[in-house]
Amino acid sequence: MTESPEQDYDPGDVAVIGMSLRAPGARTKEQFWDNLVHGRESVSFLAKDDIHVDETLIHNPFYVRACGVLDTYDKFDPTVFGIGDRMATTMTPENRLFLESAWEALEDGCYDPDRVSGEVGVYGANNPQTAAVYSPPPDRVSAGPEAIEASLAWSPDTMTSNALYYLGLTGEAVTVAAVCAGFHYSVHLACQSLLLGQIDMAIAGGSMVRLPHLRGHLWEENRSLSKDGHCRPFDANGTGFALSSGVVTVLLKRVAQAVADRDHVYAVIKGSAINNNGVSAMAYGLAQPERLSACIAAALEVAGVTPDTLSMYEANGLGIPMTDELEVHAASMAFGKQTATTSIGSVKGNVGHGGVVSGGFGALKAALSLHHKKLPATINLTQVNGALDFPSTPFVPQIEAADWETEVGIRRAGITSIGGGGHNAHLVLEEAPTLAERAPEAEGRPRLATLSALDDEAVVRQRARLKDWLVANPDLRLDDICFSLNLGRRVMARRWAAVVRSRAELIAALSDDSATGLATETASALQVDLRSFRRNDNGIMQSGNDAQALSELAAAWVTGQQVDFGYLHQGEASHRVPLPTYPFQPRRFWRTDW
Repeated sequence: MTESPEQDYDPGDVAVIGMSLRAPGARTKEQFWDNLVHGRESVSFLAKDDIHVDETLIHNPFYVRACGVLDTYDKFDPTVFGIGDRMATTMTPENRLFLESAWEALEDGCYDPDRVSGEVGVYGANNPQTAAVYSPPPDRVSAGPEAIEASLAWSPDTMTSNALYYLGLTGEAVTVAAVCAGFHYSVHLACQSLLLGQIDMAIAGGSMVRLPHLRGHLWEENRSLSKDGHCRPFDANGTGFALSSGVVTVLLKRVAQAVADRDHVYAVIKGSAINNNGVSAMAYGLAQPERLSACIAAALEVAGVTPDTLSMYEANGLGIPMTDELEVHAASMAFGKQTATTSIGSVKGNVGHGGVVSGGFGALKAALSLHHKKLPATINLTQVNGALDFPSTPFVPQIEAADWETEVGIRRAGITSIGGGGHNAHLVLEEAPTLAERAPEAEGRPRLATLSALDDEAVVRQRARLKDWLVANPDLRLDDICFSLNLGRRVMARRWAAVVRSRAELIAALSDDSATGLATETASALQVDLRSFRRNDNGIMQSGNDAQALSELAAAWVTGQQVDFGYLHQGEASHRVPLPTYPFQPRRFWRTDW
C-alpha cells in the first residue's frame, strides 16, 4: 500500500471502499439500489405448493405465506476458491454466501487478494440456528482430520476464518454473535482494529439464511410478525414484518490511507457505538429507550458531529407501532430539540427483516444514498402513526424519493440496529471526501485491459458484463478502468487482453465487433519471443508503452506468463473504480446426510 500522506483527514474516519450484497430481489448492490429508488417491495408471497414444511399450519387462516427469498441460498461456486464438492456440501449456506460476498467486496474495491501485502481482518455475524437446522456433524469420539474438516466447514464460529483462509489472506478473523445487531457489531469491531493499527484493511458483514427457506409464518396478535406479510414502518396500521435472508459485506480502510491509495470511496464511517440494555430494561430483551438513546449519542460523540448535521436517519423500523414509538422517542432524546431536520426511513418495508444482516441492508441503503445523493422512499407508509408525533421530533418520514439536499453543507446519516437480548448499535456515515480535480486523460495513448477466469465461458460472460457496465457508466476513464482491471482482479488460467486507445475501442473489443485485431485470448494467442522482455520478481515487464510493446505483453500474458502490472502502471495517477465482479457459476450443494 502507498505511504499515507500528511493530510487533514480525521484520523478516526474509516472509508467504505468496497461493498457486496445479496438480498431478496437483488443479486447485486446495483439491483438493490434500483429496487429502493423505484419503491419496490421484494418480499415474496408463496404458493402453497412452494412450501414443504408447516403442513399442519399452512391451511390455518392466520398462516401468512410471505418471506424474503434469496434465490441463491443453496448454490455456491467452490472451484474459484479451490474447494472440493464434499467440503462445499459440508459448509453451511451462510458460510458459503459470506465467502463469495467477501470476494466480491474485495473485487469491488479493486483488490486482488494475491497482491494484498498487509494484514486484513474479517469480521462477520451469522445465525447459529441455520447451522443447527442444516444439521451438525455427527458426535465423533475421534478428532481425526475428517472430523476436524467437517467441523471447520460447518461451524458458525469459523465463518470468518474460512473466508480469510480461502481468500488467501492473513490477519484477524472474528465471528460475532449479537443477534439482529450482528452486522453493526462486526463493523464496529472492524473499525476499532483499523484505528488501533492492528490491520490494514477489513472485511465486515453478516450472512443470514433462514431454514427451511421457502416458509411463511403464523400471525399472532401483538407479536412481531406481520398479519399480511407487508412491513409498514411508522404506519398506524403496521403489524410487524416478514422474515428474510441475505448477505452484506463491506471493505474498509482508514480514510487517509484510502485517499493515498487512490481507492474509490462510497462513504465514510465517522463513528460507531454499541451497548446493551442489561438489567435496565423493563423485561429482558425488550427495547429500552434510554439505553438506545445513549448508544446513538455515543456514536455521535465518537464521530465528533452534532445531531443537526445528520439529514438521514435509517431506523431499525420494525413496523410495529409500539417499537417504532420507542425508537423514535430514543432517537429524539439523542438528537435534541431541533424539529423537522432529518429524513427518517426503514428498509424493512422493501426486504423484510434479515436478522443478523438487517442492519447491513440499512447501512448499504445509507451508503448508496450518500453515494448517489438521493433519499429513497419508505414504502408501505400510507398513514403515519400519529402517536409518533413527528412534528415535535427532529424527524420527517420519507414518503417519496427525493434528491438529497442539505442545509449544513455535508450529507450525513445515522443507522440504528437493535438486536434481541438488549443489543443496541449505531453507525454515523458521511459522504465521501471531495477529491482534487484531475488533469484530463491523455487522448490516444494505448492502454492494456485484461480479464481472466477459470474457463472460456466465464471470460465471455465477463466481457459482456464489462461492456454493459461501460455503456451504462460513460464517465469512467479508460486509464482508471485498465488500472482497476490489471491490478484489482485475481489472475486465472483463461485470459483475454486488448490494447486500446479509447473507451469506444474497448467496448468494441469486448463486443467482438472490432476488425482491427485489438484483442487476444488464451484460446487463440500467438507465441511471442520471451527473450525480448525484462524480468523481476513480479514477472515480465513491457519493453515500451507503444501499442506494439503492449500487444506483445498482452500475447505473453494470455499464454500464461506472469506480468508485473505494478511496473506497467508505475508513475500513473489512475484511480480504482468499481467494475463488475467475477461471474460465479453457482451449483446447488445440499447435504442430506453425513
